[in-house]
Amino acid sequence: MQIDLRTVSITPLRQTFSHVADRLGADKAASRYIEATMDVQPTVNYHYRPTWDPAHELFDAARTQIVMRDWYALKDPRQYYYGAYTQARARMQETAEADFTFVEERGLADRYDDAARRTALDFYVPLRHVAWGANMNGAAMCAYGYGTAITQPCLYAAMDQLGMAQYLTRLGLLLGSQGELEAGKQAWLAAPAWQPLRRYVEDTLVLKDWFELFVAQSVVLDGLLFGLAYKEVDTELSHQAGPVVSMLTRFQAEWFQEHTKWVDTVVKAVAAESEANRALLAGWVVHWRARAREALEPMAQLALETGAAQAALDRVAAVLDARLAKAGLAV
Repeated sequence: MQIDLRTVSITPLRQTFSHVADRLGADKAASRYIEATMDVQPTVNYHYRPTWDPAHELFDAARTQIVMRDWYALKDPRQYYYGAYTQARARMQETAEADFTFVEERGLADRYDDAARRTALDFYVPLRHVAWGANMNGAAMCAYGYGTAITQPCLYAAMDQLGMAQYLTRLGLLLGSQGELEAGKQAWLAAPAWQPLRRYVEDTLVLKDWFELFVAQSVVLDGLLFGLAYKEVDTELSHQAGPVVSMLTRFQAEWFQEHTKWVDTVVKAVAAESEANRALLAGWVVHWRARAREALEPMAQLALETGAAQAALDRVAAVLDARLAKAGLAV
């Protein structure tokens, strides 16, 4: 008895969903990201306006002064939908867990220089409250934003910030004790060095325009703070006492490199849409950059000498300005 195996090619009737085909063309296959993102947000049949904001629909483009012909033009260059995002973060988390385990098992935290330890605890532990504020801001951008292309990565960034708050908590426990967390909270609430940054975070929590919030949080504060905390201060501590803190904050440093790709793409697309958008973005950046620079100066001096702190802030501000210029936004 002989069996012949043959391959039969079956041509699908259509390559993707009809609403995606309307954008890409009927004969073009769509990626998982495109299918999970394009036109997912409802636009009709809302039935009633929200009782807590009757001036707007549940999903309403008028919640921001920014105007886009197509909000789905703000696609994520990382192509993150839920599956791709969770896989990428799982890999980063595995690396972070390995770093924490290595530091703990080798006793590196116990042998860490006492002066550098004090600096790291005073500087990094209160930052978990900043990350918590960023988590709330990301959730607000997701709630009030328009179009899944932008609201989806905003929520991912919010959850990333929550994870970073947890990593900073673990850093405090590994380099210090439970009491360091309470001390960090009290510093956040009362220490003069932290009050300008606390005021900045709390003011962003009540912003009504969700895209201005995107500028204040994702563009300006993240752009300056991460460069300061996870490059400038981290480098100084590494020179003083070795790379222990670098290992415990690797997640934040690597996350920021990836995060900026998405943020810069969004800024570039919005600025290119119209002169009105570009003028709005420039005004928001100038306002919030000045406030962020002022807020970061006193806490930067907790880890760096006064002159070194100013120089470090100048460098991270120059990097942010270069990113904005490359995105077509000269401020």
